[in-house]
Amino acid sequence: MNSQVTRRNLLSGVAATGAAIALPKFAKADAPAEKVALMRCRSYNDFQAQLSGAFKTLDVAKLVKGKTVALKLNLTGNPKNFPLTPDLPYRTNGDTVAKTVHLLAQAGATRVRLIESFFPATQDISLWARYGLDVNAINNLGTKVEWENVQNLGSYKQYVRLKVPWGGYMYPAYYLNKAFTECDVYASLSKLKNHWIAGVTMSMKNNFGDTPCSLYGSDCGPSGNEHATKERGDVLHAGTTKAPSGVDAELHPDSPRDPGYRVPRILVDQVGIRPIDLAIVDGVETVRGGEGPWLKGLERMTPGVIIVGRNPVNTDAVGMAVMSYDVNADRGQSCFIRGDNSLKFAEQAGIGTRDLNRIEVVGLSLKEARIDFGPGAVGKTLSELRA
Repeated sequence: MNSQVTRRNLLSGVAATGAAIALPKFAKADAPAEKVALMRCRSYNDFQAQLSGAFKTLDVAKLVKGKTVALKLNLTGNPKNFPLTPDLPYRTNGDTVAKTVHLLAQAGATRVRLIESFFPATQDISLWARYGLDVNAINNLGTKVEWENVQNLGSYKQYVRLKVPWGGYMYPAYYLNKAFTECDVYASLSKLKNHWIAGVTMSMKNNFGDTPCSLYGSDCGPSGNEHATKERGDVLHAGTTKAPSGVDAELHPDSPRDPGYRVPRILVDQVGIRPIDLAIVDGVETVRGGEGPWLKGLERMTPGVIIVGRNPVNTDAVGMAVMSYDVNADRGQSCFIRGDNSLKFAEQAGIGTRDLNRIEVVGLSLKEARIDFGPGAVGKTLSELRA
């Protein structure tokens, strides 16, 4: 293997796995239903005040006080191929990062670790500024701040192997950068938007970026590649390339090589191995029609909401309702045009319910917040679709 990714390095994290995270073990009928805060926020100027209200509603101070919080961002898109400062607000807004860190500090978090996977796979802190993050300001918000690009081993010497608690939909276990387990609380800061394959992308889909491209990227090779330059398409989306030696092989190699089959199941596996303790979905400004400007027909949207919950399935179910989608829709129905409904698999695994009748929504009502996101990632503008 690569000199940094030896078989010993890969497997050495196994023993620590059980102590690092308490994994869900619920029957389907017991899938948790927790409170979700749905806040009106028309402008990022109001983001801190509205998120603060959500934090108080959910008693986030009790969750994070005296703790290390890992905050996963959604800086999607390879900067080599896509614009870094697009007109379309499809990435995590830099101002929301600063305000979230500030509120976590006020709530008593002793350390906040910002996490994302991007290229190049290095720990150069200046790279974060490409995405509109004020690194100096964020470093001075009242708590210790760390920055970890989880595209490879990063600041650590070993990966950690995390087993899927129900055995796995696609893989029995996945290897991650240790930043995901060397924390007390794991939070997700995602966007409210469509996804070409998964239909929607919010807090659960944000976990898909947890897997390092050094082990799951298209150029990972048979021994791993700490300097990966390609996304996870061949290994995870399409299943046409195997993960490196020493990394768990998929459970069902005869299953469809269809991204619409694989991606929803893999993302639920990844929510299982790294449970989300706090889900924050930014719907202040976003896009519809897909996840990024590399897709034709993307349109700006201003839902003017923030959705916050302690359970990612509950939170994403509320997000789907805000987008005017049916949480029970199957593949082929809006918005799951090309892929299966990941919320269904997450509910079956016992992570959380998608039943809106069981989820307490506080703040705005779903009726007040609902906005038409259209048919989904159709690959063309709505005017073209109607023509």
